[in-house]
Formats: sequence, structure tokens, C-alpha cells
Amino acid sequence: MKTLDWDGLRYFLEVARTQRVSAAALRLGVEHTTVARRIRQLETQMDTLLFDKSRSSGFILTAAGHELLAHVEQMESHLFNAREKVTGVGESLSGHIRVAATEGFGCYIITPLSMRFQQQYPDITLDVLPVPRFVSLTRREADIAITIERPLRGPYVCSKLCDYSLMLYGTREYLQNHPPIRHQDDLKLHSGISYVEELIYSDQLRYLEDVLPLSNVVFKSTSIIAQYFACLQGQALAILPGFMAARNPQLVAILPEEVHIQRSFWMYFHEDLKRIKRITAFCDFVRSVVERNAGLMKGTSEALFIF
Repeated sequence: MKTLDWDGLRYFLEVARTQRVSAAALRLGVEHTTVARRIRQLETQMDTLLFDKSRSSGFILTAAGHELLAHVEQMESHLFNAREKVTGVGESLSGHIRVAATEGFGCYIITPLSMRFQQQYPDITLDVLPVPRFVSLTRREADIAITIERPLRGPYVCSKLCDYSLMLYGTREYLQNHPPIRHQDDLKLHSGISYVEELIYSDQLRYLEDVLPLSNVVFKSTSIIAQYFACLQGQALAILPGFMAARNPQLVAILPEEVHIQRSFWMYFHEDLKRIKRITAFCDFVRSVVERNAGLMKGTSEALFIF
């Protein structure tokens, strides 16, 4: 072990998380041949096979690789904490944060909020990943995740961020040109917009079938932002988050008392990061701003985002 290349463990960690040499190279900022060479060197130094390699599945950890990964992740956590204490990063609130959030919330709430946070703490840089899927904090795809489902397991610090409401929306033009909607039964005469069913990443997003017959859905997308812009074309109705739709005067909430869906956002990060002050500062900032915008999250306020 005296001859072990400790720097090579960084390469091992990224390949273990991405399962691809090319993806690991991109994250490390090196050529993919460098990553492959470092992995071979590490396996030689440890005299064991760390990955099963195939073109279809990529680099899959062996039993020995899984054992090593647990130790290397502990080392990484200790290094994070050591850097905070030794360099004073936590006191000066500098460094980098990567935040993953659901697509609509990530674009409409987290993005402007992050820019305001960065203005307050100019030595912190941020990546915002508004993606219509779950991300892996274990693989360090992000530092903080905001999702519509609470993680059932994992070494996470997790808390409920807020509730939010979804309602059925249509444009004023649509309502003028289509049969009146006085009761929920009237929706049978109208067209809807929804998700691509087989590609829905969470059962929390299965709600349109409770409002409109599936046969009346004329447009589907995996993206809530695509659904939002499709609705704005005035050809169909869509169930949208209030924090998106209530801010657009073109959209009208339809039967808000009858068609009112409540969901929750959960915010969490790996427990190894709980002592990193820029992480807790960002989470506190998000929570305080979202609390001030409770009306917007419920779709009852048309005011601009309040910081």
C-alpha cells in the first residue's frame, strides 16, 4: 500500500459514479485515455480487478470495487470537512454548489433564487440542474436535491421544503372558443395536455386521468415546461403548478375549488455535507424565500417572486 497512487482514487471515484470513462473524464477535465490508464494503474497497484468492463454496461464495480468505494467515499467526506476547517471556506462562504431540482421548480424558482444568493455571496458559484428525473447524490451528481418524493433511504439530511398546488389552466382565448366549463363533468368535452405515461418518473405526476379522460389528451411531453408552452397556444387545457401558471395573465385557473391538487417538495443533501456552511446557508436561503412566497406556491398570488 505504500506505493498506492492516492490521486488515482479520484479517477476511481468518478468512474464508479458515472460507470463511463468518457463521462468521468469530462467531470475531471482530462482525456478519457488518461482515466483508463489511471484505472489500470490502480488495479495493478492493488492487485485486484475493480471493474467489470463491457461496451454495453460500461464500468461496473466488482465486489472488491464496492468495498473500495465505501472507503474512498469516507475519505472524500473527511477531505471536505478538513478543507472547511483548515482553509476557512465555511467562514467566508466560498466554493461551489450544485443543486438539482424538478424541472419547473428548478427553472421558475431555484434559478432566480440562486442568482440572488450568488449576488449575496459572490465567492460561491452554482450549478442548477432542472431535470425531469431523479439525480443520485450518492454518485455526487449534485450536492443538494429538491424533489417531489422524500427519499425512503440513504445517508441524507432531509426535510420538507413546502407544499405546492397544481390546478387546471387554460388560456382566455381557449375558454372563449370552447364550450363553457361549469362543472367537472363538462371537462369531457375538452382536450388536455399531459405527460408521456410510460416515461413518467414519479407516480406523484399521475393526476390528469382523474380530471380528463385519457382519450381527450391531444399532446404529451416529458417536460412540464413544454406542457406549459403547449397550453399557451390555446388549443388544450393543462394541469400546471401554480408557481408557474399564476404568474401569467394569459392563463386562467379552471374550477379551482374542484380541480386542486397538492404536492410537496423535499430538500435533502448527503449527511457528509451537513457541516459545510455554504450548503446549509443555501438551504436556509431557499427555505426562507419559499416561505415568503407561500401564496405563489399555492397558485393564489400573481405577484412577482418575492425575495
